[in-house]
Parts: sequence; C-alpha cells; structure tokens
Amino acid sequence: MSEAKKPNVSSESEKELVKVAKQFEDFDQNVKNLTLDRMNLAPKADIEPQTKIAQSDLQKMKDVYLKPEKAISCRDKFNEEYREAYNFAKEYVHFIAENKEIIGETIKLWTRPFAGMPAEYWSIPCNKPIWGPRYLAEQIKRKFYHRLVMDENKTVGSDGRATYYGSMAVDTTIPRLDAHPVINQKSIFMGAKNF
Repeated sequence: MSEAKKPNVSSESEKELVKVAKQFEDFDQNVKNLTLDRMNLAPKADIEPQTKIAQSDLQKMKDVYLKPEKAISCRDKFNEEYREAYNFAKEYVHFIAENKEIIGETIKLWTRPFAGMPAEYWSIPCNKPIWGPRYLAEQIKRKFYHRLVMDENKTVGSDGRATYYGSMAVDTTIPRLDAHPVINQKSIFMGAKNF
C-alpha cells in the first residue's frame, strides 16, 4: 500500500490546516498532562444527599447490621504490624449509602482492605441507615470518576496580532457512590462502642 499523499491546496487552506494541526497537538498535550495526581486535585462536584431523615424518625427505625453475602478465603498471612489499623477499620459504623448513578439501586461490591483477610462480597441497601464495617463505608466513599469537559473560553495562544481560543480539557470529580454518617448523638463515623 502506498502512503497517503498530501493534497494540493491553496496557501490560505494550507495555513488553516497548519493552524488546526497545532490546536490538535496542543489539545493532545493537555490531555497527556492530565495525570492521576492532577485529576485528584480537581474540584469535587457539590451534590445534595438523596436521603434526608429527621432525627425523630431515625430513633424509630430498626437497626440493620450488614454481613457479607460471600467470603473467599486468602492464603496470605496477616501482617501483625497492621493489627491496630485493622481493629479500627473493622468497627461497625452507622451510615447511609447512596447510589448516585442509579438512584436507589442496591450497591454490590467486594472488599479486601488488608492482605491476609478474606475477600468479602457485600450487598448494601441504599437510602436508609445501616450498620457496617468502617472499611466498607470508606470504600463506598472512594467511588468516584473524573469528568473531562471541553472549555471553549480558555486562551490557547497569541501571536501579537490576534489571540487564539481553543479547546482545553478541564476535569471535575463526580461521586458515583457515597456514604454519609448517621449522626445520632455520636461523631462522624464513630463505632458502636463509646470512646
């Protein structure tokens, strides 16, 4: 196969092609510069909680304690240096899980917060107060994605005679799942035990 030949175009069209090629290269470089560290610094979108329950209704509700539906054992040995962190992470906390993508749908996920622990499969009901391990609530809280948006108002360059505007990738962080603590005369994500 032969390589595609460059089309014969007028000098004005040639200038436009060069200009478009430069804008595409600038955009491509900007996308390549979007590292995970830079994306994690992106502003988080403000989203209202789906569930608002009055304090009096909270006290009337039955306590629901979660247990994993499945557990797959692990051959790794638990590192005893992490025992204190493990004991803190496994404490049960009172929280409300929310599915931001499919509102109200049950969240199903696997956890394995420490090496040497079994992998656990959880089915978490949404939009109602539940008790579950702290590591489960924290894993739900970490579920987010980055949205890339084209911003037409950013200045790409200037050559003295004119200023050029073009597309630039800008990112925001959108929560996919979320977990909010239930405040019932206790601090945020405090366990069932008192201090």
